[in-house]
Amino acid sequence: MDQAKIFELLQKISQRNEGAFRELYQAYSRKVYAYVLNQVKDPSKAEEIVADTLYDLWRNPLAFRGESQFSSWLIGIARHKVLSAFRSQKGDPQHEDVDEMEELLESEDPSPDEELAQKQHRDGVRNCMDKLPEEQRECLHLVFYEGYSLAEVAEVQLCPEGTVKTRLFHARQKLKTCLRLLLERERA
Repeated sequence: MDQAKIFELLQKISQRNEGAFRELYQAYSRKVYAYVLNQVKDPSKAEEIVADTLYDLWRNPLAFRGESQFSSWLIGIARHKVLSAFRSQKGDPQHEDVDEMEELLESEDPSPDEELAQKQHRDGVRNCMDKLPEEQRECLHLVFYEGYSLAEVAEVQLCPEGTVKTRLFHARQKLKTCLRLLLERERA
């Protein structure tokens, strides 16, 4: 969606036009949800944070000034809400295994051995990702799963683009080492 259309919808939302809000919601809620779910690992908590994020948009649609991509701005709001949720929790949140639900919904049924191997690999990758510092994990997710540019990640994380590059470099190195060790243990 182009910036002109976004500004038009935001103007309508400021006049409490529910149709305009619904259009922006449909265009961006999945992307925000994917980002939040990756951070909190709890679908119900992710839905709550997305609802809070979009409620902020409803309350103050003209806060977006066009200095960044709209999706970066919206994810920035969600990021602050995720950080607030982590601070208020002061503990390790319980995570539901989203991959198990996805396996149940798959149309092609792999053999039990294939399912186990796939699950072990996903768990290994998730374990390696979870070992990364939060900023590095977030960078990887935004770049590789959400398709953000380095400049957009810098906007979301409120840091220089060079810092994003450094975080990505270190995150890839740590992931490479962790996955190599994981594979070596599987072969042993």
